[in-house]
Amino acid sequence: MSEPTASNALVEKRQEFATKQKDLAEVFEMAKDGDRFDFSRRSVLERLGASNTADALDKVKARNLELDGLSQRLQEAEIKEIHSALGDRERERNTPYRGGDAIHPSGDEVKSWGRLFVESKAFKDSRASKTDIPCTLDIGIKTLMQTSAGFAPESVRSGVLVAAVTRPIQVLDLIPTFPISQASFVYMEETTRTHAAAEKAEGAAYAESTFVWTQRTSAVQKITDSIPVTDEQLEDEQQVQSLLEQRLGFGVRQRADGQILVGDGTSPNLRGINNVVGVQTQAKGTDPVIAAFLRALTKVRVTGRALPNGAVFHPNDWLDVILTQNSNGDYLFGNPFQGAGPTSLFGIPIAQSDAQTENTAIVGDFANFSRIDDRRGVEVRTGYVGSQFTEGKVTLRADMRMAFTVTRPAAFCLLTGI
Repeated sequence: MSEPTASNALVEKRQEFATKQKDLAEVFEMAKDGDRFDFSRRSVLERLGASNTADALDKVKARNLELDGLSQRLQEAEIKEIHSALGDRERERNTPYRGGDAIHPSGDEVKSWGRLFVESKAFKDSRASKTDIPCTLDIGIKTLMQTSAGFAPESVRSGVLVAAVTRPIQVLDLIPTFPISQASFVYMEETTRTHAAAEKAEGAAYAESTFVWTQRTSAVQKITDSIPVTDEQLEDEQQVQSLLEQRLGFGVRQRADGQILVGDGTSPNLRGINNVVGVQTQAKGTDPVIAAFLRALTKVRVTGRALPNGAVFHPNDWLDVILTQNSNGDYLFGNPFQGAGPTSLFGIPIAQSDAQTENTAIVGDFANFSRIDDRRGVEVRTGYVGSQFTEGKVTLRADMRMAFTVTRPAAFCLLTGI
């Protein structure tokens, strides 16, 4: 049974009474002066629209009489509302329930469709003979309501974003980065260093050494990316712009991550370690990969006079190293069921990059003899290309400018044929 609600007319009367009651109470509050009321105050006279104290008192009395009348009419309206609600409840009580059995006001029992059916002679005869019911009720078979042809269910998108598969940043963190404020990184490389120090007899000519420095230049190159997008796409989905900016910036850094390994050095490409002239090589030959790796480390230490602190393998090549077994079939790198596999070899941290040329690994002193000179980091900007302004489109573009330099090629060694 529904709860009775006040009619619009009754609600309006209550609001009118409350408003005028509040207004008169505020007048008394303004006139209050301790235990008495001063209706001669200017603010009170202005509020009442009175010319003097006597006029103010007359207006207060008039408003009070008006409130008495409103209160009387409000009580009468509420009595009528209650009486009307009584009638509504009585009619509701006497209305038969259509979904089941009920008692009609006349005293006759009202039966549901289901009860009429099970009390029918046809149903009782079918139960006695255990046969199908030989009759049907005269009710039409209606179209089945289902989700595909009725009220389709609503499924709200969760907001979860699943990124597509892509190569992560794998090598950039191995290499020190420095800011640069010009178009090239220019440095001096000592190309000749001959120490001739020797013992000499008294009066003999001193030994003479030879030192030569050559200026080298590594150009700052630009890596770019962009995507056109409509105004509506940016306006109607708030996260699209930040997603696109993140994707573009990541793509630029991902490209740089690969260039420092395999870039061919033909402008505007960077020259990656694999293509730097003077980098040492160590062929695997018949040696196990582990032994060949140690030989490469030794070349870096002895010939390159450097301290190797990192290596880069293609994941497939590192997999072969991890799966190395002895003659008994035991894995040399420990029980594969106990903990994660190793991430270093002879104490040298291993970075895995699928941008690295397969079957060739790099080992070297990344910390001291390679560097990235970053002109300004990755920047993402928005602008118009061609007729995009009149087409309701914009282009988001991202770029970075950087130079990559191997300052001592002999501090690196390529392990080939693995």
